[in-house]
Amino acid sequence: MENKNSNNFISYVGFEEHEMQELNSSRKNSLDEGAIKLLPGEVLIAEAQSVLMYSPVGDLKQGISGVLCITNFKLAFITSDDSDGEEINRQQNHLLGYNDSCLSNIDEIYLSLGDKKRKITPGSPVPSKVKGIFIICKNFRTWSFSFKFSPIGHGRNILTTLLHHAFPSRHQLLFAYDYKEVYYNSVDKKVKTFQSMLDWQTELERTSKNNDHIKKNWRLSTANANFLLSPSLPQYIIVPASVTDNQLIGAAAHFQESRPPLWAWSNSTGAALVKMAELIPTITERTQENIMLENIRKSHPQKTPMTVLDLNKEINVKSVAMGFSKFVTLCSPENIRQFWIQDNNFYSLLDNSKWLKFVSYCLEKATEATDNLNSGTSVILQESAGRDVCCIISSLVQLMSDKYFRTITGFQSLIQKEWVTSGHPFCDRLGHIINSTSDKSPIFLLYLDCVWQLIQQFPSQFEFTETYLTSLWDTVHVSIFDTFLFNCERDRYLAAMDSNNPLILRSAWDWHEQYTDQDISLFKNPLFYQNDKDILIIIIPKYNISNLEFWSQNYFRWIPPLEIINGGKNHTELFTRILQSGINQLKIDTKDNSTLNTISTCMVQMNIDSFYPFGYKKNGNTISTPIMNTSMLMSESFIDTQSIITAPDG
Repeated sequence: MENKNSNNFISYVGFEEHEMQELNSSRKNSLDEGAIKLLPGEVLIAEAQSVLMYSPVGDLKQGISGVLCITNFKLAFITSDDSDGEEINRQQNHLLGYNDSCLSNIDEIYLSLGDKKRKITPGSPVPSKVKGIFIICKNFRTWSFSFKFSPIGHGRNILTTLLHHAFPSRHQLLFAYDYKEVYYNSVDKKVKTFQSMLDWQTELERTSKNNDHIKKNWRLSTANANFLLSPSLPQYIIVPASVTDNQLIGAAAHFQESRPPLWAWSNSTGAALVKMAELIPTITERTQENIMLENIRKSHPQKTPMTVLDLNKEINVKSVAMGFSKFVTLCSPENIRQFWIQDNNFYSLLDNSKWLKFVSYCLEKATEATDNLNSGTSVILQESAGRDVCCIISSLVQLMSDKYFRTITGFQSLIQKEWVTSGHPFCDRLGHIINSTSDKSPIFLLYLDCVWQLIQQFPSQFEFTETYLTSLWDTVHVSIFDTFLFNCERDRYLAAMDSNNPLILRSAWDWHEQYTDQDISLFKNPLFYQNDKDILIIIIPKYNISNLEFWSQNYFRWIPPLEIINGGKNHTELFTRILQSGINQLKIDTKDNSTLNTISTCMVQMNIDSFYPFGYKKNGNTISTPIMNTSMLMSESFIDTQSIITAPDG
């Protein structure tokens, strides 16, 4: 019997092919029935035997032998060294195994040609013999496979299948349309989807709680019912009370994609945050725009002039995409040699990508808008179609100004309001569908990075953690949830109403569809200070590049050489959770002994690494300690024996 603790890697350097065949005969190189986990509606399309999977950023001298499979949902690598029953010290996903990757997550595929590689795209000729492929995913994970010892034709079959199924030409080819699992929505009811009139009405009332003028000067309009006004806007919109629906319809025709100025949020002074598209380029007279702006001015309690922020000056969809292509190369090295070369010039390469410059710009504009609103001046955010950078700045302003959006349910409601129903083109920007007329650009990731920067600067003001944000970025590329699959609410509505193949809508906020309770518990920030009093807490970040940090957990978690063994910020967070549990324990009525017996517990690893819960390491000689969800008995002896400082390295 093979020892479970034996090294998973086998060196094939120097082996002749006849020796390899003898060696592989004792290993899993053909797919046994039931070896691959298939979801309802998922089917196996192609497989390759005797495939070598190299370690990320490896030296291409050692690899794991197994079977590489492609289904209509994922890429999966199966090896006999996958030890069942062994405790794994990393995030578990109900939909995808650790050696799986959703096809929608695959970004680029390269042919391995010795020390070089060549990018291959759908429509490119596939050589008759494929020796190896290198894959870069949208969440920065890389895969390196060799077909050197695979039967003839297996490598070519895998590559051809990937090019066809990982880059679909139609939306209906995404796995969400094939997934047949029965769905029971268990999303927290506090999360507002903003797909109903009630959600918008509730939001308007919530923001006008301390200022009656807001509710008087703004109204809910149904001018876009059935998406007759604009296909990319929600069916329910909030506009100045002085504007009639007929005036709104007439004005909308002058703006790009029929997106006139619309309300997004108001603060207690009555100052409003408004989003608007630019005028159609062929329209030279600005009468309709001026009329709308004048009505927005009248909606202010003091009728004061507004500040208009032009968001097209510094960055746009194309410039972010260009910079990001360089950023991806920095975060997804192919081998150890490339890694060390880039590491020696890391900061200059990072600066050349302009990624942190983009983050800095967004935080700066959000700060400018927040300062104006705080002083009682309404702010209008203007962008070409108002569907990209506008979403970033508007969301950041509300995060900085409204503590409700800094809770988990509030944050998810914010994304629904400002991104999902307001028409951010997720399908185009994330590259779900191959379309020569659309621009792929990581606008949503740029927003998440900005949010991560806020968390670093204000750690007690956010209920969610960086692990939550990283998991959210992973979820964006899982082609099961409709939340991030569409360009607008109209497309989602039509897909659900399709009489031939109606799409079952599954929300990305239904976290139990993917993760265990223990993993979900890591989404909640132990430092979060819940202030129940109605106190305005505005956070203003330092936005200069020198004050920004690099989001290592998200960008570097797939690079093993950068993992800090038994170290990193996670240990501070873990110890904070232990102390918090102790405080909660003190609050329990000790007279009721039965309370202590009913407390649910979960296991948390003490010697976690810096990228936890996304690390590679299996749970070898680790120490586990029970951390109670609501309390934990903190004795002096417990701290002495379970201290992070005294935990062994092995």
